[in-house]
Amino acid sequence: MTWRCTGLRWTGDGPAIGWYGPLGQETASRLTYGAPLLFTVDGGERRCLGVRRAGKRTPCPTACTVPGRAGSAQCPECARLDRSFSVAADTNAGDPRPYRVYLAWFGPGTVKVGITAEERGSARLLEQGAVTWTWLGRGPLMAARRTEELLRAALGVPDRIAYARKRAVRAQLPPGPERAREVAELHARAAALPGWPESLERLACEVADHAAVFWPDGLPDPARVVTELVPGGTVAGRLAAAAGPDLHFADGLVLDTRLLAGWGLGVAAAAAVTDVPMAGTGPGLPPVEQGGLF
Repeated sequence: MTWRCTGLRWTGDGPAIGWYGPLGQETASRLTYGAPLLFTVDGGERRCLGVRRAGKRTPCPTACTVPGRAGSAQCPECARLDRSFSVAADTNAGDPRPYRVYLAWFGPGTVKVGITAEERGSARLLEQGAVTWTWLGRGPLMAARRTEELLRAALGVPDRIAYARKRAVRAQLPPGPERAREVAELHARAAALPGWPESLERLACEVADHAAVFWPDGLPDPARVVTELVPGGTVAGRLAAAAGPDLHFADGLVLDTRLLAGWGLGVAAAAAVTDVPMAGTGPGLPPVEQGGLF
């Protein structure tokens, strides 16, 4: 039976690749910057990963196939079930947990306001690829949601930013102090706005930066982006950085790991080269050696 990839996850130790076993087991393989990363897609099909809720995954009842270019490894039926009880889809308004409102900065002119369950800490910011960020407030879910909508409208920022946009601005970031200053200025503008719900506690500005977590040795200029994985296809290179769901290789290749989810993967040969569909072109690197899969 095949272990299937569930994509990139962020832990206290950094980025890791998640796995889902044939008996419902889940585990993760930690990724190391500077190390080779080589894998080949098995000869099977990409399958729906079902629904994960409250730390438990319910498998897709029909093990549906999923298109290779899809950004989600869910079939339409599992996606509908997932959104039927979801804070993000506003179908779980009764969630009693405290929530936090955050301001996330991804690059010049690319900012959003969002909410996350307080118990998750900064995990949501890592998953989204936020380079610099700060908390704005904390309180009950609906108060946090109303505050999010108020600030989004008042600051003129979107509720969603495409990952393609995040990648584009990621390659041209100003120095850390400039990033922090822009976030602090936006926090001050937000804090001065009237109309915040009384049940939401406002939080002081404490700017955090993820650059050292995402690319401790620098970020290679992106030259090529994987657009699809295919059976028998290979991705090979040396991992240089990660941000949100994206893996950045030293040769300029970028892989959105949402495309990995649902596939079975195996170790590629040491001399393997990347041969999956890509957008753009860029120079390659000599073959590298890898001790095991991830």
